Amino acid sequence: MKLLRLVPEQTNFRFMHWRVLSFPFSGITAVLSVVLFLAIGLNYGIDFKGGTLIELQSTSGPANLSEIRRTLGGLDLGDVQVQEFGSPTEVLIRIESQGEGESAQQDVVESVRGAFTDGYEFRRTEVVGPRVSGELAYAGTLAVGSALLMIMFYIWFRFEWQFAVGAIITTFNDILLTVGLFAVLQLDFTLSSIAAVLTIIGYSLNDTVVVYDRIRENLRRYKRLSLEELLDKSINETLSRTTMTSVTTLLALFALYFLGGEVIQSFVLAMIFGIVIGTYSSIFLASPLLMLMKLRTSVFDKKDDETSPAKSA
Repeated sequence: MKLLRLVPEQTNFRFMHWRVLSFPFSGITAVLSVVLFLAIGLNYGIDFKGGTLIELQSTSGPANLSEIRRTLGGLDLGDVQVQEFGSPTEVLIRIESQGEGESAQQDVVESVRGAFTDGYEFRRTEVVGPRVSGELAYAGTLAVGSALLMIMFYIWFRFEWQFAVGAIITTFNDILLTVGLFAVLQLDFTLSSIAAVLTIIGYSLNDTVVVYDRIRENLRRYKRLSLEELLDKSINETLSRTTMTSVTTLLALFALYFLGGEVIQSFVLAMIFGIVIGTYSSIFLASPLLMLMKLRTSVFDKKDDETSPAKSA
């Protein structure tokens, strides 16, 4: 087990001293993410914009993208995007929504099938109408908002209001940075991206609650420690668990990113980024926020605290 430890059992890092850098860094990156979202926007996929997605595979060597674009241009389908997908023989075609009703989208699929009868195999076809895409966007936003709201109430009930506010700020920061990643890299933002954001919320919250739970235990045990010393002690005691969980999760995600294929790469990349940011925020942001909100060291006093180290001393 000692060989598997990424950090020693007993560490004494002064994490609270780094809050003078972690607070400005987190604030600046969050604001920058919002600016990038407003200035550049997200590369919404078919799920949210509506339209048709068709995946082709050439049966006679590498696909000729320029020829495919010329052929589709003659079909008068409006905005059409053609890109290589995974390998030189695979092509992904995105076609904008053609109007209300599924029949219009199905006509697009039939037109493309008729144009590529020879030399290409149709591997996947997805059609999403504008009305459905709007409902999906609303449902995705509602899912993220509901998750944050329930998290706040749960932690408020389980701990104290300072912990609830700290967890929500930390989680919201992780969401903003993930959205900023999608805006900068122009990754496809689809329903799977919403799933990635929700997974990141759960992972980040899990790490944060582990640290908060140890803080709560130590608040009951160590009455004479200052809040800064107590927070440092709590983070150090959970540091091995935090880093081990993050590294093992990242190993699986890197395997998925490099071996899982083009379809899930944007999802996995967002997950990798979210795990790194979530680990950082649970250590350098969640706990220092308790100091900013002036958490009282006596908030978890018990009547039977005669057994605590402070009393026994």
